[in-house]
Amino acid sequence: MTDETRFNSSLDNSNPLISSGIAIRGVAIALLIISLWGFSFGFLLSAVTVEQTLIWWTLIAILWQTFLCTGLFITAHDAIHGSIFPKHPQINYFFGSLTLLLYGFFSYDWLRKNHLQHHHSPASESDPDFHDSKGQADNAFIWYICFMQGYWSWWRFVGLIVTAVSVHIFFKINYTNLILFWAVPTLLSSFQLFYFGTFLPHRKPIDGYQDSYRTQSIYRPFLWSFLTCYHFGYHKEHHIYPDIPWWKLPAMVLK
Repeated sequence: MTDETRFNSSLDNSNPLISSGIAIRGVAIALLIISLWGFSFGFLLSAVTVEQTLIWWTLIAILWQTFLCTGLFITAHDAIHGSIFPKHPQINYFFGSLTLLLYGFFSYDWLRKNHLQHHHSPASESDPDFHDSKGQADNAFIWYICFMQGYWSWWRFVGLIVTAVSVHIFFKINYTNLILFWAVPTLLSSFQLFYFGTFLPHRKPIDGYQDSYRTQSIYRPFLWSFLTCYHFGYHKEHHIYPDIPWWKLPAMVLK
């Protein structure tokens, strides 16, 4: 059984949550996140004069854009699991490729391979997202640095720099806006995804891992769960039902 078969095996008619209604909502939610990010990104870059804006509004704008950046990545993550539009891999591929391009010029195929490996061997030496060198799995900073090194690419970095300079030259966008509303939210988003979606769920419990999923859920009030990382605190549920979209995870809570 291949990774693709294994992690999409529940996408069949026997799953009561997979239906045409779910698929339509999945596409609608993906389009909403992309649209909100796009309109917000365009507005913050072109219509906001940072020097004339109260610092509190600037901070709120940065946090808002960070949340939307995280939404882009979560949408790509759902595409990897085929849950934006079940049984239509081309549609999932389109949304996954688009959101990862907008997020930071990531390759969908490469990231998909990495993520399926994470599900295949969670919290182990074979997991590309896991770090436990010399028993440092509880050190979020060291783990984050190693996590980012695994996703670093000089080619992508150069591409982002060239894009930023081109936007500045051709669209007269201030570098301050590009840094505050593009670079900073993307970096903050990467830590948000790491901390709430990898570190907290997969760090080794005091009494050790209890099953092959090697993860745990962190249950929070609904709104806080949504704001922290689009319900990815329900992480064990995600590993058990990887094809369930992020917005359905609260309904999968293990009793």
